[in-house]
Order: sequence, then structure tokens, then C-alpha cells
Amino acid sequence: MTPIDHIAADLDELVAIRRDLHAHPELGFEEVRTSGIVAEKLAAWGIEVHRAVGRTGVVGILEGRGTSPRRIGLRADMDALPIEEATNLPYRSTVPGTMHACGHDGHTTMLLGAAKYLAETRAFDGTAVFIFQPAEEGLGGARAMLADRLFERFPCDEVYGLHNNPGGPVGRLSVRAGPAMAAADFFDIRVVGRGAHGAQPNRGIDPVVIQAALVQALQTVVSRNADPLKSAVLSITQVHAGAAYNVIPEEAHLAGTIRTFDDDVRALVARRMREIAAGVAAAFGAEIRVEIRDIFSVLRNSEAQAAAAAEIAAELFGASQVDTDPEPKMGSEDFADMLHAVPGAYAWLGGKSGANLHNAAYDFDDAIIPLGAAYLARLVERRSASAA
Repeated sequence: MTPIDHIAADLDELVAIRRDLHAHPELGFEEVRTSGIVAEKLAAWGIEVHRAVGRTGVVGILEGRGTSPRRIGLRADMDALPIEEATNLPYRSTVPGTMHACGHDGHTTMLLGAAKYLAETRAFDGTAVFIFQPAEEGLGGARAMLADRLFERFPCDEVYGLHNNPGGPVGRLSVRAGPAMAAADFFDIRVVGRGAHGAQPNRGIDPVVIQAALVQALQTVVSRNADPLKSAVLSITQVHAGAAYNVIPEEAHLAGTIRTFDDDVRALVARRMREIAAGVAAAFGAEIRVEIRDIFSVLRNSEAQAAAAAEIAAELFGASQVDTDPEPKMGSEDFADMLHAVPGAYAWLGGKSGANLHNAAYDFDDAIIPLGAAYLARLVERRSASAA
């Protein structure tokens, strides 16, 4: 029996877990119920459990039957997003304004499936380290676990992560060596002018007009300052100002994100944003405050581990179902910080077509649970061997 067949026999149980998690989503660092379910399941399967790692994270430890000292880490994220669900699914979110719109409920379930299989079979030599991470969606959950001495307390020789990819091809695993996902900075810009009556703009310094000029000027950073052969994205995603029809407000607020793969480009974008803001402020006689925060590092897969991931996926799914040269993604993932500490690889697994990630109509493809769980479990079986 293959790992896929073994895990598929438990599919009803795993789907029930996934849909329960979907119905009860929790935001980053609030995953109390979710982490409780994870801990209870692991303990019931005879796995050593450590709770409150990085606040609401959970780590499970399972020893194999052999004598290998190698320790293989597997990581899944648990948090949901602040999105109002727009599906009519019977297991849709019961929490207003919160839903699993990125499939973390499925990722958690796949890792639980891998853990259950490995606990039942113990067909590996070393130690499996199951890492259930909180707060992946921009709140620094990986960094919180690392600050809580994750890899000092639970050493790993390698660590692997997996994300679903709606739109497929179904069951196809994509993994590339080197930079695979972009770094991300979040920014907030405050434009401070002088409020006035809407009928007397000459008595104020209008932050709305200044904000509009700044939005336009910032678009030149990527188009005119960054090397066109090096990827960069600067997106303004929030614009806020005023609360009345006849009042010129005192302040306006811009926010957004920067995505880059190159450290020099990342520094250039931040520097030019500040310089442009200072110039616009001087031109209009206003004050502009710029805050830029490092949220995600560049996700870089180690060459040996990416190759191992592809080999294992080919064994399980067939060589035609493995893509070792996908385009890098401008999206970001805080598993990058774990890969800065321990060599490993992050892969994507295709699911059925439907609403995309971070969409209010998204739903995880339950049919790929045995595939993802088998892939994660096989990584432990193969990579924990003494000769690895």
C-alpha cells in the first residue's frame, strides 16, 4: 500500500477536520481553538506535543524505528484572513469577517494526515518534527517561533513546507531551487496638511491633493528607478482621507506593499519612496511621514532539498506531475525565515480550478489532502535515512 492509499483510507476523517477548521477560522496569534485541536490529535496518535511555541504554535515530535540522528521538519500554517466569506458551503465560516481564504485549514489537515500516517507506520529512521505555525498572513508567526528558539529546542537538519495552488493542474507539484517567492515590505504614509472649510481651500493645505500627487509620483520608482531586468512591485492598496463632504481634512493616509527579489532593489525602492515623499512635502508645504516595515524575506529553496522534493513527488505522482522550473512568485511567505535558519524547500501542489487565494469565494480542494499528506510523510521517510 502506498502512502497515498494509506492516507486516503482516512480521508473522511481528515475532510471532517478540515471542514471543522474552515467553519471556525481564527486570525493570526488567535489560533487557540485550532492549535488545541492540533495538539489533541497529535497526542491521541502518540506524538509528543509542545504547545505555545511562538505564542499559539504547536510542535509535535515523533521518533522513528531506526537509529539515524537526522531530524526532518514539516511545517503548516494555521491562521485565517480578515475576509467575509462569500460561499454557501455547509461548512462556511461561522465567524463574521474571518475565513480560511488561503487554504491554511487544508495545510494544517495535510500535515495532520502525514503525522497520523507516520505515527501508524513508523517506517522511518530519524525524527519527524511537525511544526504548526501561527500568524503567517503578515503578522510574523515564523519569526515568533524562531524567537521562541524553535530550532534550538527542536533541531531540524532540513525543513519543508507546502502550499495549495488552485487552478492546478490537479496533483502537480511545483518546486524550484533558489529564489522562489519575493520579499515583502508593508508601508504606511501619513500626509499631514492643514484642515479647512471645503469652500475655502486657500486657508488649508489639502492632504487629498497631495496624496493624489504622491500616488502618481511613487509609480515612477519601479518604472524609472529600478533596473528593468530585476523584478519589483510597488502597490498602493489603501487610500484614506476625510469624513465629511464640506471639510478639507487635516491628514490623509496611504498604505501598501513592496515586493522584490534583490536586496539592492529593495533598498533602492525604500530610499526613493522617502526621497519622493520629502520632495512632494516640500512642494506643497506639508509634512509626509513614511514608515516601511520588513514583513517577509525572500524565500530561497536550497538546491539539494528542492531536488529531493521533486524526486519524491515524481515517485508518488509521476514525473509528468512535477515542475522543477516554475516562475518565481511575487507573492510572499514567511516560511522564508525558517529557510534562512535551516536548509529546505517550499513547494506548491495543484488543486481544482475555482476562486483564487485570498478571494471571498475560495475553498480548498479536499481531494488533494492525501496527496499533500503523502508527500510530506515521504519526505520524512526518505530524508531521515542514515545515508541522506
